[in-house]
Amino acid sequence: MTTIQIYNTLTRTKEAFIPLEPGKVKMYVCGPTVYDYIHIGNARPVIFFDVVRRYLELAGFEVRYIVNFTDVDDKLIRKAEQMGTTVPEVAETFIAAFKEDIEALGVHTATYNPRVTENIPEIIAFVEGLVDKGYAYESGGDVYFRTSRFEEYGKLSHQNLEELQFGIRIEVGEKKENPQDFVLWKAAKPGEIYWESPWGNGRPGWHIECSAMARKYLGNTLDIHGGGLDLQFPHHECEVAQSESLNGEPLARYWMHNGYIHINNEKMSKSLGNGITVKELLKRAKPQALRYFMLTTHYRSPLNFNNETLVQAENSVERIANCAANLQHRLEALGERGATAGGADNSSSTGVPELDEKLAEIRTRFHAKMSDDFNTPDAVTAVFDLVSEANLYLKREVVAGEALQVLITMLHSFDSVLGFINTQAADGLLDEEIDRLIEERTAARQTKNWARADEIRDLLAEQGIVLEDTPQGIRWRRK
Repeated sequence: MTTIQIYNTLTRTKEAFIPLEPGKVKMYVCGPTVYDYIHIGNARPVIFFDVVRRYLELAGFEVRYIVNFTDVDDKLIRKAEQMGTTVPEVAETFIAAFKEDIEALGVHTATYNPRVTENIPEIIAFVEGLVDKGYAYESGGDVYFRTSRFEEYGKLSHQNLEELQFGIRIEVGEKKENPQDFVLWKAAKPGEIYWESPWGNGRPGWHIECSAMARKYLGNTLDIHGGGLDLQFPHHECEVAQSESLNGEPLARYWMHNGYIHINNEKMSKSLGNGITVKELLKRAKPQALRYFMLTTHYRSPLNFNNETLVQAENSVERIANCAANLQHRLEALGERGATAGGADNSSSTGVPELDEKLAEIRTRFHAKMSDDFNTPDAVTAVFDLVSEANLYLKREVVAGEALQVLITMLHSFDSVLGFINTQAADGLLDEEIDRLIEERTAARQTKNWARADEIRDLLAEQGIVLEDTPQGIRWRRK
C-alpha cells in the first residue's frame, strides 16, 4: 500500500499521514446529540469515518476510535419537557435508536462511546484549569472562554475574530467580556438538570465536552479529529482554543470534515422540513445501498440525495452482491469452501497469467485511490472492474478453485473497507434452512409432487429468496 495522504482542514493541503505512535491511530469523531433519531445528514460522517477507520485497520494500523454521545444539552431538556420525561430517559431512548441504526448500516462499533454525563468530573477539572490559567472567567454562575487570550483563535476555519463574531452560536449577553467569548459551563435554570461545581449548579457547554473526553480517552494530541463541515466553526474551532490553551500542545495532527447533504438539490434544513431519518430510509432501501450512495461522492464534496440515486445504488450493490454469491456458488460446486469475510488480500496467483495481471492493476488502483485522501468514488470504480473480471471468468465452462478463491478474497478485502455486501444473516430463514428447503423442493419435483414443490417455492419467495438455475444446479440469493 502507498503512503496514505489526508487533506488537512487546518492547513488546507494534503499531507502524508504519519501517526504520533508508529502503527497506532488515535481518532476522535464528534457523535450525535441524542435528542432525536439520526437523519441522512448525520449518517454521512457515521458511514464515511467508519470507512476511514476500516481502511486504516486494513493498512495494518491499530485504531482507537472514539465517538461521543452528547446526552445533556438544551435540545435534550426541551425534548424531555415535550415528552413529559427526564433528560436521562430521552438520552437512553435515542442512544439505543442510534446504535440500532448504525448496526443496520454495517458501521463497526467504536472503541468507546463516552457520554457527557459520565465525564462531568473531567469536564469540571478542564474548566478549572482554564480559569486558573486566565483563559476563562466566571460571570453570574456561567464560565466563559476568553477568545482574545488565544492568539490563534480562528486558525481552523481560517477567519479572524472580527469575522467570527457574526457566527458565534452563543448569543451575546451582559455576562460576557467580549461577544466572541463562548460558554464552558452554564448555570442551571430552575427545574433543569444540573451538577454541582465550583461556580454553582450547572452543566457543561457544548464545546468543552469533546475537549475533555478526547483528552481522557486519547491524550492531549489526537492523530485524526473528524466531523461534518458544519462543526468546523464554532465547535471544532472552540475545541482547538480550549485544548491547546490548557495542554500547550496541538489538539489534532489532521482535521477531516465531510461535506453537506442536499435533498433534491435543496439544502437540508428544519425550516424546509426536508430532513429524512435513517429509519425512514431503511424502510425504502437496503442499508448497503445507503452506504453506496454516500461513498460514490468524495467525502469533501456536497452530496445530493433523491429517490433516483437511491434506486441506482440498490441496483449497484445488488450487482456486487450477486458477483460474490456467484463466485461462492461456483466454488462450492467444485467441493470447496471460499472466504466469506473481509480481510487482507494476500495477492495469491489465480493460475491465469492474464487474469493475474488485470487483478494486480485493479488491486494497486484500489489502494492508490483509498490512500489518496480516501477517494471512495474511484475505489468503487475499481470494485466494479473487479466484478467485471470475475463475471467474465465465471462464464468459462471450466474454472479453477484457486482462481475463484483469489477473486473471492480480493472482493471481500475491498468490501471489508466499503461494506456493500451483507455478510450478516437476514431476518427469517437461516442459510441451512434454505438449503434444506431447496433440497426438499428438488426431491418433490423429481417425484412429481408439484403441490409441495410450489408450496416451498412460495414460502421462499415470501422470505425474499430468489432461486436461479445455473449449469451447476440451483443457487439462491436474498432479494
